[in-house]
Amino acid sequence: MENTLGLEIIEVVEQAAIASAKWMGKGEKNIADQVAVEAMRERMNKIYMRGRIVIGEGERDDAPMLYIGEEVGICTQPDAKDFCNPDELIEIDIAVDPCEGTNLVAYGQPGSMAVLAISEKGGLFAAPDFYMKKLAAPPAAKGKVDINKSATENLKILAECLERSIEELVIVVMKRDRHNDLIKEIRQAGARVQLISDGDVGAAISCGFAGTNIHALMGIGAAPEGVISAAAMRALGGHFQGQLIYDPEIVKTGLIGESKQANLDRLKSMGINDPDKVYDAHELASGETVLFAACGITSGNLMQGVRFFSGGARTQSLVISNQSKTARFVDTIHMFGEPKTLQLH
Repeated sequence: MENTLGLEIIEVVEQAAIASAKWMGKGEKNIADQVAVEAMRERMNKIYMRGRIVIGEGERDDAPMLYIGEEVGICTQPDAKDFCNPDELIEIDIAVDPCEGTNLVAYGQPGSMAVLAISEKGGLFAAPDFYMKKLAAPPAAKGKVDINKSATENLKILAECLERSIEELVIVVMKRDRHNDLIKEIRQAGARVQLISDGDVGAAISCGFAGTNIHALMGIGAAPEGVISAAAMRALGGHFQGQLIYDPEIVKTGLIGESKQANLDRLKSMGINDPDKVYDAHELASGETVLFAACGITSGNLMQGVRFFSGGARTQSLVISNQSKTARFVDTIHMFGEPKTLQLH
């Protein structure tokens, strides 16, 4: 799968990032997302694969494209039968977020990305559009920290695993009212808190790399993005756990269904009989082969954002594979129209 799709999925996230970056700082988050979706889908439909969106822009009635269940790939072309034999193509499940951090793009803030994860059919958890309590940590702490422990306990364990003091730890938490007590506890334990407004996929992945100065992600964010984070962290060997949140009273901000009971009923209808189950990275991204790809829209801890120059643009992407056990940073110059002098700065 990696040999077949590796380069092409990089191009998928690159095209989404370039399209969205053209709206950076214009205050139009919906347009920044829409153009990313369109660019991602257009490039995805040129790939020789039989793809199915398992995490996307929402249900079919809510999203015109990249909706959950949509089929993508070369066989969706009107004249596909002239050059495509579906039986010969690889079947894959795809989780996408064409513009992770729409507000970040709209207001020119750091850390937005175009991201996706793929695996063979059935290899990605089809998370409902709920919230998820998350815990991400470096590989050294894998299986030692635990989402069921208090933040204070996990900070002590994390400090021991990383051979540093609690005061040296930096914990990323989304700035939400529901996290006020968590933030207070982390600070009282002695660790430092980095608050983010959006985009916790990048924060989770940063835990998997040394030198980012991010040592854990804690708190509640969107469940679909949790699966994408889990795919990357599984390939990196990092720690990731997620637990679905179905009670609106816990979330405090944002929409999460009509009621707690309605949400429980929906989970049951999806075959999720244990709504309080804690999932690890291998359960959220269970496929034999898991690939993750991201391209920076605005610059963040891991990647530079899209930089435009006369006649082109430069992007930085990341592709992570559990198959080859690699994390590749890809620096690409895109030439629009006739080639001009390449910009290397």
